[in-house]
Order: sequence, then C-alpha cells, then structure tokens
Amino acid sequence: MNDMARKKREFGDAPPPPPSRWARALGSLRNNFLTGLVVAAPIGITIYLTWNFIAFVDNRVTPLIPDQYSPPFTIPGLGLLIVFVALLMLGIFTKNLFGRSIIKFGDRVIARMPVVRSIYGALKQIFETVAADHQSSFQQVGLIQYPREGIWAVVFVTTQTKGEITAHADPEMVSVFLPTTPNPTSGFLLFVPKSEIVILDMTVEQAAKLIISAGIVEPDHPSSAAGFDAASIDEARRMIEEKMSGEAAGQPDAGDKSETEKVA
Repeated sequence: MNDMARKKREFGDAPPPPPSRWARALGSLRNNFLTGLVVAAPIGITIYLTWNFIAFVDNRVTPLIPDQYSPPFTIPGLGLLIVFVALLMLGIFTKNLFGRSIIKFGDRVIARMPVVRSIYGALKQIFETVAADHQSSFQQVGLIQYPREGIWAVVFVTTQTKGEITAHADPEMVSVFLPTTPNPTSGFLLFVPKSEIVILDMTVEQAAKLIISAGIVEPDHPSSAAGFDAASIDEARRMIEEKMSGEAAGQPDAGDKSETEKVA
C-alpha cells in the first residue's frame, strides 16, 4: 500500500469496507448493553446512596430517642425526619435577635482558637455558598472568543465588574466564569468587556449539560432560517425578481457590466 492510499484511509477519503453480519450483531449487542447501563446505573446508584444515607442517619439518631417515646417497630427514615425538624427549628431560632446574638458570640469564641477557626471558617463558607440561591451566582449564559479570536467558549455571566478592576480597565466590564469540560465546577474567572459577550437564550442548566457532555447534549433551538424577519425575506425576493427581469430583458447585471468594462 502506497502513502497516498494510507493517507486516504486515515483521513476518511476512502470509505471503510462494510462490516460483516457477525460484527453488526456484536455492535448491536454492545449498544443495547450500554443503553441499559446508562439507564440503570444512575437510578441504581442514586437509590443505593440514598438508602445508605438514610440508614446512616437512623442508626445514629434513633438510639437517642427515649424508650417511652420510641416506636415498637422500625420506621425507615425516622432519624432523618428528626434531623430535618431539628434543623428547621434551629433555623427559626437563629432568625430572631436572641439567636443571632448567640451565633455571633459563638463566632467570636471560635475566632480566638488557632486551628479550629480555620476549619470552621472554611466549612461555613462552603455551606453558605451551597445554600445560596444559584440564580444569584449565574445570571445568564454567553459566548466569548477564548483563548484567541475566532474560537468561541461558553461562559456563565456572574455580575457587573466593580471596584479596582474597572479603574484599571474598561469600566463596562462583566465578570464571567469559564467552566472546564467535563467538570464545570472548575474553571477560570475572566473579566470581559460587555460589548464582547454574546448572550445566549439557553438556561444555566442547559449550558451545564452541554459542557458536561462535551457538546453531545445540545439544547433545542430554532434553526437560523427562522430568525429572518419579514423585511429580510421581502428584500431577498425583490433582489431575485430584479435579477430575473434583467436577464429576461437581456441587460447585464452589475457584475456583468463590471466585467465588460474590464475587457474594454
């Protein structure tokens, strides 16, 4: 086999030979197995983790119930329900003035402990970030040219840039988060001029699915042809009719006239 034939096979110019019946059967069996795995694995793993979490909480909370209040039979999820009610009451308690005072006093006490304050501060920041409203973090989805002009990347628009950064750069800057594939929780914080961001119609959830799947799962969107308005269609129809009428009359159009002038 010469180099030209090898290049054609490598780059797909020459079609590969059709697979045999045995190969097609194995391929169909493999695809059906993977389809079943994709459907069953998330459901099974979710049920397994949820059940183990409920059992873990029950085994540590249920023994704390006094015997006179303990039910005569096992109730799955009773410990989780008790924890939920306890956390709900704690949240109601900390919203009043007395509860906030106790929390502030506890924060000041922990802030004086050398090692504990670092662990407590990091955990508190993590849980406050998780419990915060996700819509306040990511507002819109956009496109920017990154890492160079002509290459586009999906970003999450967070907020309008303020402070010292706008004093040294364009005042109309927007803070965006550029996620990585397939893990959108890691990425880069970029400050981009507002005029260089193309806002998309897709939601944050749809963009996350697009990033996690590496572009395989794309959100539905009307075709580009649907974006033409009536004025654009009428203008295109008018230009076509003028060209057809000019050809019928034997008159050269602007392009033919220019070519005639060049020959002359």
